[in-house]
Amino acid sequence: MLSLLSIFFTCLALILIPRLFIFRRPSVPLFLKKIIIFIKTAASQYNDEEESGTIGGKEKGGRMPKHVAIILDGNRRWAKKRGLRVSEGHEAGARRVLEHAMDCFAMGINTVSFFAFSTENWGRPDGEVNFLMAMFEKNFKSEMSYYDRYKIKISVIGKRTNMPESLLDLIQEVEEATKSYKEKHLIMALDYSGRHAKILLKRRKMHGFIQVEDIDERMIDKELMTSCSEYPNPDLLIRTSGEQRISNFFLWQSAYTELYFPNVLWPDFGEAEYLKALTWYQQRQRRFGRRV
Repeated sequence: MLSLLSIFFTCLALILIPRLFIFRRPSVPLFLKKIIIFIKTAASQYNDEEESGTIGGKEKGGRMPKHVAIILDGNRRWAKKRGLRVSEGHEAGARRVLEHAMDCFAMGINTVSFFAFSTENWGRPDGEVNFLMAMFEKNFKSEMSYYDRYKIKISVIGKRTNMPESLLDLIQEVEEATKSYKEKHLIMALDYSGRHAKILLKRRKMHGFIQVEDIDERMIDKELMTSCSEYPNPDLLIRTSGEQRISNFFLWQSAYTELYFPNVLWPDFGEAEYLKALTWYQQRQRRFGRRV
């Protein structure tokens, strides 16, 4: 049954690829909605049998992830290939974020996290960094009503010591306004470093906030920034542009994550590529270290 479903999804995606185009406004086309309904129905038979992302258990293929994490890579190369400014590449990539999140939510995926700005990115030219900070602020402002209308919980994880005060105030406002929403969770990683998260945990231990005997996997999960999510550990991590590394993102959380590396720049990662990633994920058999 699983192999037949996988073949069906692949053929269906190939048939529909020519009809795909990039939307300027976050939306899910009618033909994609039909695919979504079919996939969710087909996958639901597995949902009642096993829990998603349970370490020590075993997960069959064919089901949908609960948490998809994405490393947004390729904006600058996308702009360079087209003779555009770097800022235009970042703007094109920013438009994909909410569109992709809505596609995930329509599939029944609860949490989508985006690695939008790493701690190492502060080393980029000042003009580019300043543009990105202003763009994040502009997008949060313009999308505020959208989050409320569709009941999307927004969480921003990462250090907050270097970001502009106006952006920090807006982040706090957005998080407070959406904190009660449950079914759709969008996490933005800004000034985020997986190594720094572990350093903070070590410092808490050194200062006596954490006792050695209390340290276990569950405690670490609670101490990490992703504890804001019902599903802190991603089932599927996508890094666009063909690079095959996770670059200091979710180092602890990705221990049993399926890693997918499409050779597509982020602004070009549309619905066809999204369906390929989910079809690939559904073919995986997640054993969490155990034998089949």
